[in-house]
Amino acid sequence: MIAEGYDAFLFDLDGVLYRGDEPVPKAADAVTALRMMGKRVAFVTNNSSRSPEAVRSHLASVGIDASIEEIETSALTTAAELRARGVATALVVGEVGLRSALHDSGITLVDAAPCDAVVVGWDRALTYETLRDASLAVQHGAKLYASNADATYPAPDGDTWPGAGSILAAIEATTQVSAEVFGKPFAPILVAALGRAGGGRPLVIGDRLGTDIEGARRLRWDSVLVLTGISSRDDLRTSKIAATYVVEDLSVLVDP
Repeated sequence: MIAEGYDAFLFDLDGVLYRGDEPVPKAADAVTALRMMGKRVAFVTNNSSRSPEAVRSHLASVGIDASIEEIETSALTTAAELRARGVATALVVGEVGLRSALHDSGITLVDAAPCDAVVVGWDRALTYETLRDASLAVQHGAKLYASNADATYPAPDGDTWPGAGSILAAIEATTQVSAEVFGKPFAPILVAALGRAGGGRPLVIGDRLGTDIEGARRLRWDSVLVLTGISSRDDLRTSKIAATYVVEDLSVLVDP
């Protein structure tokens, strides 16, 4: 049984536990079985649009119970990192989850330069004016940060939508400045998630080779690629990134 070798299970959300409003088959049962075994879990997402409370509610809607303390979003990680660096003002390209996390950490949100930072996340209400103002702020000295750089978002119908990375790419192309990113595959979000799961030997479970699996590889942690989201077996054949385990669904974690 895969689960026996690990203490903490760090679950990605979109494409792993649900797609949009639809639960991924067998995912909720696997999480329940892990808890019954006494294993610790955390839920870690690059999606910066939702607050932890909204994430918990959405997990509940697909049959998964979670506490706020078990949830780490790229918005929370970004806010913690910027607070530690003394960022006081930020222009945000993003939705309520990112805006709330930054505001709650004591950062003042502004609509235009001057500001200390431009912070980019997923924004489904993005306008050209927002891209313009963010780019101008960076050109006038603001540091450029991003909650994550996922180019795509897994839509519930199996298609993909533009993600935060697609938005970030426009600003980087305009300013010729590269952002510092805090979400997967970079370490801050995964380290924070392991802390929420109580430490121990972690197993990262995700659907993207370039974020979930690459993030685990960089930290020398084991990983599971579940084929219910973005990455496919065809991707495995052409990628230099390898997961410790590749599974069709999460029931394999707890199968003898």
